[in-house]
Amino acid sequence: MDEQNDCIFCKIVQAAIPAQKIFEDDDVIAFNDINPVAPMHFLIIPKIHVASLMACEEPHQQLLGKMLLLAPALAKKQGCTDGFRTIINTGTVGGQEVYHLHIHVIGSKNRLPAMIHKSQ
Repeated sequence: MDEQNDCIFCKIVQAAIPAQKIFEDDDVIAFNDINPVAPMHFLIIPKIHVASLMACEEPHQQLLGKMLLLAPALAKKQGCTDGFRTIINTGTVGGQEVYHLHIHVIGSKNRLPAMIHKSQ
């Protein structure tokens, strides 16, 4: 099976796997994370298969901008008006688990904990 046919996010795009969508247009889908780490935790993914941020090139520039601009608009609609966190895990070292570009948008009414602690 090729990478795209085996990709869980591509299956969400194709509606082969259900997702609790909060936004969709011709280019992207945003849906709630199935394992949220905060009261608000959704993902924004492109409909085209791009394995990671490392795979992005100049032709992806407009899509990346669209995804980043969508994050605050959707976060506000989800009730996070005082801020939120965006995370793009990239590659094995970056903690990427699904190899389809995605932005995590995470928020809460309270301050989120620190992401990374200094090693001693």
